Order: sequence, then structure tokens, then C-alpha cells
Amino acid sequence: MTEQRVQRRLAAILAADVVGYSALMERDEEATYAEFERLKRELIEPGLSRHEGRLIKTTGDGALAEFASPLAAMRCAVEIQDYLASSSSSLRLRVGLNLGDVIVGQDGDLYGDGTNIAVRLEGIADPGGILISEKVYSEVEGKLDVGFEDRGEKQLKNISKPVRAYAVCAGAHRALIERLGAAPPLPDKPSIAVLPFENMSGDPDQEYFADGMVEEITTALSRFKSLFVIARNSSFTYKGKAVDIKQVGRELGVRYVLEGSVRKAAEKVRIIGQLIDAATGVHLWADRFEGDLSDIFTLQDRMTESVVSAIEPKMFQTEIDLATRRPSSLSAYDLCLRAIPHLYSFTPGGLAEALRLVSRALEMDPRYGFAATLAGSCHFQTVTQGWTADPKSDFAEGLRLLQLAVSIDGNDHLALSMRGYAAAWSGDFDTAREMVERAVAANPNAAFAWGARGWTYQVAGNSEEAIRSFERAVRLSPFDPLLFLRLTEMGDAFIRLGRFDEAVTAAKKALSQKQTFAASYCCLTTALAHLGREAEAREAATRLLELRPDFHISEWVARSGRRHDQVFIDGLRKAGLPE
Repeated sequence: MTEQRVQRRLAAILAADVVGYSALMERDEEATYAEFERLKRELIEPGLSRHEGRLIKTTGDGALAEFASPLAAMRCAVEIQDYLASSSSSLRLRVGLNLGDVIVGQDGDLYGDGTNIAVRLEGIADPGGILISEKVYSEVEGKLDVGFEDRGEKQLKNISKPVRAYAVCAGAHRALIERLGAAPPLPDKPSIAVLPFENMSGDPDQEYFADGMVEEITTALSRFKSLFVIARNSSFTYKGKAVDIKQVGRELGVRYVLEGSVRKAAEKVRIIGQLIDAATGVHLWADRFEGDLSDIFTLQDRMTESVVSAIEPKMFQTEIDLATRRPSSLSAYDLCLRAIPHLYSFTPGGLAEALRLVSRALEMDPRYGFAATLAGSCHFQTVTQGWTADPKSDFAEGLRLLQLAVSIDGNDHLALSMRGYAAAWSGDFDTAREMVERAVAANPNAAFAWGARGWTYQVAGNSEEAIRSFERAVRLSPFDPLLFLRLTEMGDAFIRLGRFDEAVTAAKKALSQKQTFAASYCCLTTALAHLGREAEAREAATRLLELRPDFHISEWVARSGRRHDQVFIDGLRKAGLPE
């Protein structure tokens, strides 16, 4: 029996506990229970959503949550404690924060000293206070209007080494809370609120369908780590109200608003959605989706997928366009956005510029997962495209950066996908399959994750499964700027299965989108050669050599992950390409 690999990651952990809970329960059990449930529902859970935290579990008198960033955990803790300090609630909390390595259980629970230290710090925190470990302090000090008091080294129960602790000074963070109470600023990534859809059917029974659509879309969008998504509870405060989109944007602190309507007629339902730039009121996208009510839940899933796969790329492209018009911005996020078109150019110069930009972003924030993923991708692409004089060194650096990205956020589908690509290319198929399966589980609506899964299964020898993944990637994002890559990879899978006509079709579609991608010509040349279409194969081979005058089959095979793909190799030889 194969031993299951232990999954670990670095996480910021927040532990909270009600002060004197047992005594309060003894005094008034029902009121105490009801008040804590209210706080969880109205304060803790919305606070976690705003700061991108994940609730690990709740106990009768406490809660444990995970954040990708210590800064986000700190902001959430400050917000919760200041709310309680100024409210009429009878409850007070102790909060402990730690940054550490954790073990991820199959149930999603977290284990290990990373979690235990947060819990122990919470236990010795002041009532209404926040006690943080030195690791958290080193990450947040100077980044918030918060004062700290060094409490010295603490010997915590069942923790072998003493932990230096810092308390947040009472009242020192008032300026921060006042800012939180004002109109929130735009986050440093695309931000969206999905407003309740209007039920146009005249059938009150369809209200649940409209509300369910909004919940499903909100959940699906929230799986994109590149997006900031307002929680359903906040969005639904606008239900049944006439709204000013610009005002919604200001009140919720979002740049984009998705609104829509649902209309039922006979046994059909029609959904109309539109994406609006809340800052300008400009409509960026609109579409209509129709389906049969016979299986309403399948219809809901399909329409959610259609809406999300349409608006996420549109938002991201809009953000890239905005970044190019902000030349003076020095934010790490803007640098990454500007790098993406260069990365997608698949040219040596474009790749060098992308790497320069994301390297600057990492200098600003060494633990910025998005930048680490893009930097790792740049190094990996220099190897696969043959644009490096030292492939071994570039691959090692790319792998290091991608491992860093996954350690920063083990649920980021982009980081997991690229880590899977790198592992598959090096022949580590067990790791590759683990990474890409985690990627599609983390975000089933991400076309990139399905593309990575397809390529992994293709180079691992399962072309049928690869094609299913590529087809899903194309269906999720039919106008994707990387569509040429997906179609080429799909064509390679067709070649391995001997389906050469379909490979030709896929390669030609890829070349209609991008005529300078050498891999598409390799696919086309091989497929045509196997079909006996010699003149066309030679013409495709000539075009390939114009793009890559130094092309040799052995070198191409070595760096493209096709070391054992004899059908592909034979096709290139038939077309007369140099060994």
C-alpha cells in the first residue's frame, strides 16, 4: 500500500476565544449562545471574507481561521476586536496570531505547531486583546497604524522552544479602524460584487433560483485567487432595492459589479447578465443564457460556469489595460499585470521583459505568490522554448519559485498548475498529477488549470484523458489569449492516438490565432506527414525552419517533454526535418 504524502503549507493562523465563556453560560446559557452565534454570523464570518480568510473550524466558544497573509490576519483581528470594544455586546474575545508551517488534513483542518502556537497565544492574550508571535510581528510591523508591546519570550504549553510575543497596544490602532469604517479603498486586484439577480418571471417560486444563481456565481468567482469578491451577505443587502452602480462600487469598495435578471417562460429560463465598471458606469460585457428547466440544478451549474468563464477573463484583460495606462505606478501588482502580455508573446525579448518586471515585483514583496508564479513561469518557458544557455540552472530557479508560490498559497490554481507543468516536464508524473488535480479541485472554472491537467496527462501517456481536459479548457475560455497553446497541445494528443486529421484541424486553428508559435507548426508538420500529405508537410516544415532556423528534432524532443513520443518523432523525420 502506497504511503500517502503529507501536505504542508505556510499559513497565518488566527485563534479566537470568548473570555469567561463558561461563567457566562452558567449565568445565561441561551443568551450567551445566541450572542456568540450572532457574532460569528455578523462579525467573524464577514470579516474573514473581507480579508480572504478561511474558517477552519468553530468550537462552542471559539474559532480558528487561516489566512495566506499575516497582514490580512492582523487586519481582520483588529477589525473584530475594535468592533467589540465599541459595541454593546456582552462578549469579549482573546485573539492569538501566528505564522508557521502547518499540516493539511484530508478534512481541511490544520495541524502542527503553526496552529498550536496561535491557540496558546490566544490563551494568554489580554481580554479584548491581540497577542502575536515574533514571526507575525516581523511581517506586519511598520505596515499598519498599530502599536506593539514586547511581552518577551513565552514558554507555551506543549511547545518545545519559547516564543517571543507582542501585544497590540490598546487604542493604538484607532486610525486604522476609522479608515475601515469609511468607504473602503479598492483592493490591489480586480474586485467585484455580484448583486442579487432580479426575478422577472412573476413567479415567486423562481426567487430561490435567482438567489441560488448569485450564490453559485459568487462562490465560483471567489475561487480565483486573482480576484477580490464581496461576500454574499454584503451583496444581498441591496436585494429588492433600486441601486446606483457607482454608489454600490463606492460603498463596497469594488471596481466591478455584475447584475442580472432571471425570466421563466413555459419550461425555459433565460438569464441576462452584465458586467459594469462601477467607477465609470461603462458596460464591459453582457450576454444571455437560456436553458430547459427539466433539471434546474444542472442548468444552474451550467449557467454559472458560462457566466464566470466569460467575465473573469474580461475583468483581467481590463485590469491589464488599466495597468499599461498607469506608467508611474510602482505596485507589485501593476508590474505583474504589465508582465503578462510579454509572457504570452512567446518571444525571447518578451520573456526577458516579463522576467524583468516580475523580478522587480518580487523585490518589493518577496512573498507575493502571484509574482513568484509568473517569475517561475518565465524561467520554465526559457527552458521549454530553448532560449537559455543554462537550462539546468533556469529550470532549478523556476522550480524554486513555483515551490515558493505553492507554499505561500496551497490553494492557488495558477501556482499549482505551473508546478504541475514543471513536474511533468521533468518526468515526475506523480507530483505533476497531484498538483494539477489539486488545481482543478481548487478552481473547477479555471481554464488554465484544465489546460495544465491536459498537458500533464498527455506527457504522462494518457492522451484520452488529456483531450477531455483540453476540451474543457477550451469550452471554459473559448476566446482565451492562450487558446493557440491549448489547441496545439490537443493536436499533439490527437497525434499520439493516431487521429491525424483532427490534429491537422487543431494545429491550423492554433495558427489562425498565432502564426509565430513554432510548436503549432511541429504539430501540423507531423500530422500531415503521417497522412501522406507530403507537399503540405514540407511546406509546414519550411515555415517551421523560417521561425527556428536552428531547429533539430533531437533538441526539440529533449526540451518539449516528448522524449518517448515516437509517433511524433517519426512524423518530423518523414517531413525531412534535420535530426
